[in-house]
Amino acid sequence: MPRGARSATGGAGTAAPLVPTHPSLPALRAAASACRACPLWERGTQTVFGAGEPGAVVMFVGEQPGNDEDLAGAPFVGPAGRLLDRALAEAGLDRRAAYVTNAVKHFKWVARGKRRIHQKPSPGEIRACAPWLAAELAVVRPRALVCLGATAAQALLGRDFRVTAHRGEVFFTSRLAPIVMATVHPSSILRAPDDETRRAERAGFVEDLRRLAAALRSGAPEAPSVPAGP
Repeated sequence: MPRGARSATGGAGTAAPLVPTHPSLPALRAAASACRACPLWERGTQTVFGAGEPGAVVMFVGEQPGNDEDLAGAPFVGPAGRLLDRALAEAGLDRRAAYVTNAVKHFKWVARGKRRIHQKPSPGEIRACAPWLAAELAVVRPRALVCLGATAAQALLGRDFRVTAHRGEVFFTSRLAPIVMATVHPSSILRAPDDETRRAERAGFVEDLRRLAAALRSGAPEAPSVPAGP
């Protein structure tokens, strides 16, 4: 266990005691690999920590790793990650300048035959993992934070935040990052019921990212402040 990590289990139901006193991304990643703050470590193959560098321009936060990510030990490497990569390219955003992570670091699943099917994490599981996400934000210090889907948005922006009401809006003046946006998770696009809906959802997602790119270029706080967080 890295120096500064204080135990192998979380205290008061969270991973807070595990977070190194003077965190860096390598130290956080090493400490998170031993996290037992919630029962999900028993299901997941491994902890799936964030990927990217300190000073990344944009941090993308999803819900949790999926089956491919759980096996690979890296976030956004499956179909949803590939969709995100293509959408970023279309929007004129450099994927190499992004940090990608999840609100929950272990894959929560239920077996259906030979398949492992995603299950939504509980509020307690999200709360247990919150110190890792807070530490990532503090170390990376991105110019923009993008919440992908309702779980990430509510974990960071408060339980009353609704992506359906604020999707694609650019917020400034936040304790989290200078620019904040919430949009859909790429996996929701892949789950669209038909090709026409999928194309429309994908186009909307790319448009949200183009709006983000424009905000990064301008840097002018012309948008409202982000709603209060949790």
